[in-house]
Amino acid sequence: METPICPTCGCSLVRLGISKDKSVVHSHGGEEHHFCCDGCMDVFGTDPEKYLQESNDLIVCPTCLAEKPKDHAVKLKIAEEEMYFCRCPYCHDVFRKNPGFYLGRLEGTIPNEGVLDHEGCCIRPE
Repeated sequence: METPICPTCGCSLVRLGISKDKSVVHSHGGEEHHFCCDGCMDVFGTDPEKYLQESNDLIVCPTCLAEKPKDHAVKLKIAEEEMYFCRCPYCHDVFRKNPGFYLGRLEGTIPNEGVLDHEGCCIRPE
């Protein structure tokens, strides 16, 4: 499951409550990248390859939305798909009770207010 992660700071846009259409978008190397704010996009521009490499193996736990390197996560097979979770067994149990909600939130089809409650430093003015 792919979910947008800011390649500069490594934050999940879902956790921050930033939808793809509200993110800062920048193309590099023929790929579109989503950033949490203009500042992260500016920093990314100083050394794109460094930031892409650093954020390449990050996953987002579908339950708690924590960002983790894959080698600090647990891979589980859910409905014939391999998914990564943080190591907390509670997250696995909660996910199994309502997978549709957590998958939709991770995909961005179910809104998440985010840890900054839409008023934080990473939100772009309309």
